[in-house]
Amino acid sequence: MRFIKFWTCMLSTAFTVSTALADVKVYSDAHKQAAEEVASKLWDWSELGYLERRSSELMQKTLEEAGFRVRAGVADIETAFVADYGNGEPVIAMMAEMDALPGASQQAAPTELSRNTEAGHACGHNLFGGGVVGAALAVKGWMQENGIEGTLRVLGTPAEEGGSGKVYLVRAGLFDDVDVALHWHPSDSNQSLAATSLANKSAKFSFTGIASHASAAPERGRSALDGVEAMNYMVNLMREHVPSRTRIHYVITHGGDVPNIVPRHAEVYYYVRAPSAEALEPIWQRVEAAAKAGALGTGTEVTWEVIHGNHSVLPNTVLAKKMHDHLVGAGGVSYDDKELAFAQTLQANFNGNTKPLSSAGRVMPWSDEVASLGGSTDVGDVSWVVPTHGISTATWVPGTPPHSWAAVAASGMSIGHKGMHLAAEVLAATAQDLLRDPQLRDAIRAEFDTRRGSGYEYRALLGDRLPPLDYRVNP
Repeated sequence: MRFIKFWTCMLSTAFTVSTALADVKVYSDAHKQAAEEVASKLWDWSELGYLERRSSELMQKTLEEAGFRVRAGVADIETAFVADYGNGEPVIAMMAEMDALPGASQQAAPTELSRNTEAGHACGHNLFGGGVVGAALAVKGWMQENGIEGTLRVLGTPAEEGGSGKVYLVRAGLFDDVDVALHWHPSDSNQSLAATSLANKSAKFSFTGIASHASAAPERGRSALDGVEAMNYMVNLMREHVPSRTRIHYVITHGGDVPNIVPRHAEVYYYVRAPSAEALEPIWQRVEAAAKAGALGTGTEVTWEVIHGNHSVLPNTVLAKKMHDHLVGAGGVSYDDKELAFAQTLQANFNGNTKPLSSAGRVMPWSDEVASLGGSTDVGDVSWVVPTHGISTATWVPGTPPHSWAAVAASGMSIGHKGMHLAAEVLAATAQDLLRDPQLRDAIRAEFDTRRGSGYEYRALLGDRLPPLDYRVNP
């Protein structure tokens, strides 16, 4: 896109990558221990979405003791918070995730062990939260010692995993005065990729029938499970008749209690993804129609609750390239002998791994092409109201699949911490540039306005529902 190249060429060269990294490194190094303490405690606690009470309180306390002004319980969410340092414009935000995943083992061991807990940090959000806290402390120190004007904001964003925590913060207006928002994510590689994601919407479809003896009086019953299965059958037929990048997944969360009772209650949980909100909505309407038809055809009733909805990510190549340059300047991740042995043992347990361990020490090359990723994130909603970008760093052993026991293992030990420190350094250096370079901010905003288009009005895919604070609570 020509305008991207134009604005990239027009960026001020007053603040070089090496200068920003040199400026921030002394501050980042001073807060490594604090970042590791936060990351380690979040890993130990492994709290699920909207239940991250200790995790949130720890991050709030760490920032408040450093001089940030903290507002807790924002957007009707107990574990969401806003922490500000400084005053006035520009406002540069960093997002801090904190939730774990259900059903993951939680052990920092290089071999897969039996599950020992109800939840685990299989997506590395403990490192996400710890790294953002470390970066914020570094930038705050630099601002204070150099008399830098502006506001640094940390937003505690709970329940990324299927809870759309950031959407409620967007809807509550907590990004309305933000100039640029930054984030990062654990990975098995170091990369600043200008990319979009899939829009995503989910709901739990609850069918209600009539219970009866399945053998002695089957004609008296109406099976809620039949309703679920009829819906699933019709949705599966849809797969031939949707755009190729559509993704539909479901699990039957409740199918009845025992075989000899016609199930009165049954529930199926659906995710539907598409490249954009506009493409997603008509597909979602067809899924809802299948639910109604399933109920009609089986003599049951159906209701559904939308659990979450995320827009696709709106990319920003100017911001992505700035973070890429800082990532190259900071370098990759290197292992000591103990970490190398851990990584070799862990990698030997992978199925079909092809990544060399040395790739953790490299930064993936820059590309002007916008990539299309297969996942979804509530960062997408943020990116449609404020220019947004995030990097990934090698917190995991190369070849590690996300949401796996291997991701949990590395996230709980020094390999994960090294990748976290790399991310914090890049975030801090980028925040410095944004605070002191209005030409950079203008270029980022120009691309944002062009990509989003004139007359755009944000609308949350999940509607006006309240946050599903109990979506991870066992019934």
